Amino acid sequence: MKRSKQQLNKGMNKYQATVRVKGQLAKTAIFADCAVHARLLLQWQYGFANVLSTPTPIHETATIKPLTPQQARIDTLKRQKDSVAKQLKAERDRQRIAKAQQQISNINSTN
Repeated sequence: MKRSKQQLNKGMNKYQATVRVKGQLAKTAIFADCAVHARLLLQWQYGFANVLSTPTPIHETATIKPLTPQQARIDTLKRQKDSVAKQLKAERDRQRIAKAQQQISNINSTN
């Protein structure tokens, strides 16, 4: 039964650490249950004195698939529509306030 790499590492976390390999510093990633296990695995693989940093978790983000030109055009038009709708509402509110202020001014001037 063949399993994908993602299925094998599902319960594991990915950690990054700096190790020494033949006198050179290198960053490496390892899958483990926790940071302690990651450090033990790295010490076993590279040697106790060659693990130079504490393994830190790597949180990978999902890649965002770029939009096609057609999808980008539609998305842009939707944003423009929303922007114009907000501007329209703001202008209506402004005119409504101006009209109310004019009415208040007219009432105050007649008294």
